[in-house]
Amino acid sequence: MVTIRLTNSKTRKKEDFVPIDPSNVRMYVCGPTVYDRAHLGNARPVVVFDTLYRLLRHVYGPEHVTYVRNFTDVDDKINAEALRRQKAGSPGTLEELIHQRTEETIAWYHADMDALGALRPSVEPRATEFIGQMIAMTEGLIASGHAYAVEGHVLFRVRSYKDYGKLSGRSVDDMIAGARVEVAPFKEDPMDFVLWKPSSGEEPGWASPWGKGRPGWHIECSAMAHELLGESFDIHGGGLDLQFPHHENEIAQSACAHPQGDFAHYWLHNEMLQVEGKKMSKSLGNFFTVRDLLDQGTPGEVIRFVLLMTHYRSPMDWTAEKARQAEATLRKWREITAEVSASPVPLKRFDAILADDLNTAGAIAILHEIAEALRNQQNTGKHGAGNVLAVADDLYELARHITPDDVSTGLKRILKGSASLLGLLDDAMDAWASAPEVDLGAQTERLSNLRTAAMASKDFSAVDALKSALIAAGVEVRMSKAGVELVPGPDFDPAKLEALQ
Repeated sequence: MVTIRLTNSKTRKKEDFVPIDPSNVRMYVCGPTVYDRAHLGNARPVVVFDTLYRLLRHVYGPEHVTYVRNFTDVDDKINAEALRRQKAGSPGTLEELIHQRTEETIAWYHADMDALGALRPSVEPRATEFIGQMIAMTEGLIASGHAYAVEGHVLFRVRSYKDYGKLSGRSVDDMIAGARVEVAPFKEDPMDFVLWKPSSGEEPGWASPWGKGRPGWHIECSAMAHELLGESFDIHGGGLDLQFPHHENEIAQSACAHPQGDFAHYWLHNEMLQVEGKKMSKSLGNFFTVRDLLDQGTPGEVIRFVLLMTHYRSPMDWTAEKARQAEATLRKWREITAEVSASPVPLKRFDAILADDLNTAGAIAILHEIAEALRNQQNTGKHGAGNVLAVADDLYELARHITPDDVSTGLKRILKGSASLLGLLDDAMDAWASAPEVDLGAQTERLSNLRTAAMASKDFSAVDALKSALIAAGVEVRMSKAGVELVPGPDFDPAKLEALQ
């Protein structure tokens, strides 16, 4: 069994992953607040932790992994959007409009993340389904002296938890000096945070010992994680922007509410995303949602590929050029693996690199190696197959039984099977990659004739000129000893091709 190693934010070290119970590996990831479309930055943790989920299922078995990702469906932003709709004349009570908005946004989220090839988590709890558990947890914190009620609010006493700040590496006093904390006259300490807050007449609320109100954001995840995964579970993940205060507060209230448990053993955080080297923001005009990209014609698999090109703990820069490169690569890989089924086992080295702190960039590099070995084998013919097998000498048993005559098929299956661990080359996502129907026979014959003449005259200027024109028209030009092959690429432009006639 491959050993998974993960960088634990809590210890700031890369550690061997040892599950509490290998037959019941449990992971919780903070999900979206469902008030609007998911932007590209929201998609990064989805793809990162979907890849980890796939790896865990691969190592421990699909039936032995539980993945929980929540929907925050009670939030001031949701309330504000529903109120805006009501004032704009939308029929229904505020509560009905809130429900409509959350249902609509969850459906959007599912559609967009499905398009990225993300598997649905085992459980997708909604915060509103666990209000009772949140109230009970809050009552327990008050009883143990870790929280206090005042003016319809309940606040957590941060200084009652001695390890507060350990995850983010800050002291409470430093946080007060440098953080923007909510100042309220009823707080005992500026760092104390809300577990429960009162709701006005028009705001959504639930009956509680402290009056009609609703939960604070942090208590939601703690209550849902405890209810669904227990007092101790394996992995808690999310974006780096959640490390403080959200995850810090989760740890504090969970540790105090359930001191006999350990909450999460491993904490993983993905770094943030930029666009063309700049922070994504509406003011810079570089803010876009996943749906924007999909509607503009960028396939979901391409978006996923670009997100995986950078290690999850490194800042990631989305660029149009990366998307073009990703699409071209995926088209080639899909073309060469179109007629084969995926190998049930990937390369040993692929497994090992992906398991080394989810090194997706390194794993993609190995996919390029496999594709290159396949191209070399096809160019040299079956007599060169031995060299290809030497390159791929770290395959599992499947590859050891590949004969020179079927090495091409074997490598294709291995490429497809390894890529599937990254959520790539899935047959269900192949519709976008169908090449445009175009007859390139005349241009293929023309370039072949020019090439034959050039090999005799040693003057390749005409070959180079036609090749450059074809590439400018979005045609991929492949020349080998076997001959000339022209393939419409992702930027194929029929008008430019007609100009070459």
